[in-house]
Amino acid sequence: MGHRILIAFDDSENAMRSVDHVANLFPPDSRVTVFSVLQDTANLCDMQSPELSAYFISQRSSFCTLEEKKKSLVRDAQEQAKEKLLGAGFRAENIDLRTQVRKKGIARDIVKEAESGYDVIVIGRRGLSGIKEFFMGSVSQKVLSLAKEMSVLLVG
Repeated sequence: MGHRILIAFDDSENAMRSVDHVANLFPPDSRVTVFSVLQDTANLCDMQSPELSAYFISQRSSFCTLEEKKKSLVRDAQEQAKEKLLGAGFRAENIDLRTQVRKKGIARDIVKEAESGYDVIVIGRRGLSGIKEFFMGSVSQKVLSLAKEMSVLLVG
């Protein structure tokens, strides 16, 4: 059997390019997990407290609707990624689509998942937020620094 590959995935173009690289570089008997980490907003959307400002309460519905839309976009993009891999000859039973709520941080969560038995992490050089990257550092840079005993393929 081929490699165990973890694709760190959001719904960005670079994430989809990572899927293309996996499809072109790795043998189709490899096991591939398309792995997304999403912000945990469920508590915020379910919060009922008299201490919440009237403005927050009035805007919560819009915010939660946007968060649901984001989850839907990621799921749809994961399905597109799966179709690309299937088109490249990967077998459906060797493709896993996983979404996880953020636990410790996106990069830490990616590396923790990878430590559960993957051979390589494949990640795009840039994700969705250039402004966030400027202030906080990129997820890919953090993955590179945290993945001490693991190969990382940075797609740019």
